[in-house]
Formats: sequence, structure tokens, C-alpha cells
Amino acid sequence: QLRTEAIPTFGWPFFAALPVSIVLAGLTALLVGVVFNRFRDDIFVLVSFGFAIIAFSVFLNLRAVTRGAFGIHEIERPAIGGWVLDGEVEFLVFALVCLALVVLVCWLIVTSSFGRVLTAIREDEEAIAVFGYQVTHYKLAVWVISAMMAGLAGGLFASWTTFIDPNSFILLESMLLVCIVILGGLATIWGSLLGAMAFVLLEEGMRFLPFIPPEFVGQARQIVLGVLLVLLMLFRPQGLVGRYRL
Repeated sequence: QLRTEAIPTFGWPFFAALPVSIVLAGLTALLVGVVFNRFRDDIFVLVSFGFAIIAFSVFLNLRAVTRGAFGIHEIERPAIGGWVLDGEVEFLVFALVCLALVVLVCWLIVTSSFGRVLTAIREDEEAIAVFGYQVTHYKLAVWVISAMMAGLAGGLFASWTTFIDPNSFILLESMLLVCIVILGGLATIWGSLLGAMAFVLLEEGMRFLPFIPPEFVGQARQIVLGVLLVLLMLFRPQGLVGRYRL
């Protein structure tokens, strides 16, 4: 019976599988970062998107593990003792607790000496390298940390939907996440949160517009989000609450 998002044939409980998904996401990011660390800025972004396309194809065809397009069904919800968090309110509270922990980790990083070096790298990478800081190591570290947070989010997503397949994470979804960050604002923790909330409210709000057919909501959100991004680039490049101009 397929029961977890991490190891579909072992039947691991959620709290055993989730750390594995976080660690595997971090190790994958470490591998990608080490192999492609000679690329910078836009080229690295393109290379990472290329890796995402390759990973999608691998998972789609690795049917012995992922079942391909059929996906993994009956993924377990979190269970604390004998209490299964299968209700909407219970799972929402659990997800909010995870979000609060992630925000706390981000805040601790930003306010630490490590975070101050990252800020300096963002402002002037060449200048900070002159002082002897290994810029590549710092960028690789924050890249891995970000991937581990994505692994946590992926585990929560799989548990909430109780189903996951490679089509759940196509390249378009990655682009939407980038757009959400830009919408909320770069170089700020709250910008990402605000961007995500604005995007969800926008998407769900369009379902209640009488002139948009329900089957067209998915396409309409992409059009509206694209228009918003163009307007932001023209009139507020730093996003809604960001301090860093794209």
C-alpha cells in the first residue's frame, strides 16, 4: 500500500518521512550547487530550471518508485499519538506552526553574522570577496537551506492532498513561486508571505467573478499575474513591501 510521499513502498509515518524529504531536498541542492557553482546569476537560474526539467522527466519515468503519471496515493496525514490531523482546521494549524518555525529560522539567519554577510554579498559580491569571504560557500549554504525549506513545504503539500505525482511540480509552478516572491518584494521575509497571500486571494477571488468561467480560472490567474508583474516592474520594482529593486 502506498502511504507516504518520501518512500512509497515502506509505509513510513508522516513524521518519519518528512525529515527524509527535507534532508533529500538539501542534499539534492548541495549536489546541484557544487556541480554548477561556476555559473552565476542568470546563468545559474537557467541551469537550475534545466535541472528541474530533467528531474521531472526522471520522476515521470521512474515508475518503480513514483508510479509515473499515476502518482502516489493514500499519503498519510500527520498523526500525533493517536490523533490524526485529517481535518481542515487541524491541518491548517499544523501548517501555520511549520510556517512560524520557518519564519523564525529565516529571522535568526538574517539577524546573525551569517545573514549580514549574505546581505553584503547581495549588495556587492565583488567587494565582500576582497575581504576574504568565500562568497561561493555562503551562497551554497543559503541555497541548501532554501531547498530544505522547500522539502518541508513539499511534504506538507503531499500530506494535505494525499496524492502526488510529477505533474504537481511542473516548471510553470516554479515560475509562479518566483513571481510570488517578486510580487511581495525581494530581500524581505514578509514580502514572500504577503506575495503568497496576495496570490492565493487573487486566485480564489477570481472563482467568484461571474464573467470568468470556472474552467478558465487557471489560465486567467496566469494572465492577471503577468499583468501585475509588468505593472510592478514599471511602477514599483521592489515589490509590495520589498527594499531591493529587481
